[in-house]
Amino acid sequence: MTVHHVNPKKLSPPVGFSHAVVAQGTTVFLAGQTAQDTSGRIVGDTLLEQFEQVLGNLVHVLTEAGSHPRLLTKVVIYCTDPDAYTASLKEIGAVWRRVVGRTYPAMTFVGVSRLFDPAALIEVDAYAVVE
Repeated sequence: MTVHHVNPKKLSPPVGFSHAVVAQGTTVFLAGQTAQDTSGRIVGDTLLEQFEQVLGNLVHVLTEAGSHPRLLTKVVIYCTDPDAYTASLKEIGAVWRRVVGRTYPAMTFVGVSRLFDPAALIEVDAYAVVE
């Protein structure tokens, strides 16, 4: 299993993501994770609180699947308030580093009008490989 991050010099330097990730190994497809607790209730009143719960859920599923956060290859973030997300980039980055680490997969951010659970402000799905 190998993971190689690709960030060409001819593109702007990525901050908090990689332009591409080349991975070889067994692929793990993670379902979209929201800020649900073990009872299925959305926890956290703010985007930042929910983001931390979402990432914790994502890391838990990833670990149970036999992978590790450093082996994330692609992450898609769906958010109901893109302005709040971009206004909180510094804090969001700090949460990412605390929960996931300093490895940055290829990422896509999508602003949406709502998520399946109306109380959810953010949802993250991902792809990873297994060592």
